[in-house]
Amino acid sequence: MSDGGQGFSTRAIHAGQEPDPLTGAVAVPIYQTSTYKQDGVGGLRSGYEYSRSANPTRTALEQALAALEGGVRGLAFASGLAAEDTLLRTVCRPGDHVLLPDDAYGGTFRLVARVLANWGLEYTAVPLGDLDAVRAALRANTRVIWCETPTNPLLGIADIAGLAAIASAAGAKLVVDNTFASPYLQQPLSLGADVVVHSTTKYLGGHSDVVGGALVTGDLTLGEELAFHQNAMGAVAGPFDAWLVLRGIKTLGVRMDRHCANARAVVDLLLGHPAVGRVLYPGLPTHPGHAIAAAQMRDFGGMISFTLRGGEEAALKVCELVQLFTLGESLGGVESLIEHPGRMTHASVAGSALEVPPDLVRLSVGIEDVDDLIADLSSALA
Repeated sequence: MSDGGQGFSTRAIHAGQEPDPLTGAVAVPIYQTSTYKQDGVGGLRSGYEYSRSANPTRTALEQALAALEGGVRGLAFASGLAAEDTLLRTVCRPGDHVLLPDDAYGGTFRLVARVLANWGLEYTAVPLGDLDAVRAALRANTRVIWCETPTNPLLGIADIAGLAAIASAAGAKLVVDNTFASPYLQQPLSLGADVVVHSTTKYLGGHSDVVGGALVTGDLTLGEELAFHQNAMGAVAGPFDAWLVLRGIKTLGVRMDRHCANARAVVDLLLGHPAVGRVLYPGLPTHPGHAIAAAQMRDFGGMISFTLRGGEEAALKVCELVQLFTLGESLGGVESLIEHPGRMTHASVAGSALEVPPDLVRLSVGIEDVDDLIADLSSALA
């Protein structure tokens, strides 16, 4: 369906989600089927034959994802890493080179450095906030500039439009992992990115009850190539998982507003606390990427990282003492989470150039009553 210039939350509720033509159901049905009756040999009914290739519930999600990111093709996967693997094996060949952020998500680094490197993919980690460093790191065989903004877990900011210009001039693709921001806060395709990646497990799903991934592109030809590899490699989202993400998307806008508001209040607490060293949050005017974040984001998100003056022992103690913040490795759900990246989400980069500080704590600020969150964190920090 055409968005007709509709607003974000209208598209989140309606794009790809017309009432069922048979029953009038306003919620997209869960098409829990593997096989579809064909109208004669080679005659597909509504384009469906086998649910690895396509499933109506997944189609609705993929159309919604494309509408929210302003793309022409969305693809839903079994996980964010499945989406990343499919993308890199589609646009790269053995011997090609990828630029990664020097503080990339640990799972992305592990996929590239320990899986795809064995396939022949070369990579360089570079500070993406420094466009001159990015230009200097390019090679003749560079095919992808892989961008996270904000980054995980150091909340670094990259200039998407600036990177897009560099990638275009080099004949490379700019891929932006938009998981932390969500399409509500940031739309990389409008800034020149070629592909957007999501872990739909996080803000898009929003309720910590589903694992999924997504790719969205504004290039129809690339979209068809990705769809071919999605089917050929087979790591697709199942119908129930697709339905859960679709349900989560409907409230994305209102949830993100609350995540952002609560995060600002938590930042205020951390800034004035004697136990806290640095606070990493792009909404702070002192953040080196603040001006760029303000220009390319609607708001600054619900993710915060901070260091403890007492070092790693103090960081681990805070993770242990909180009661309302749940110790867990994911993010983007309605409940608030806390983690120690060095020993949890980013253990895979230990000993590498991407190793994170041992005194770092990462918060995914949820949508609880903010006074309760402040009280819980204050008690743990005391």
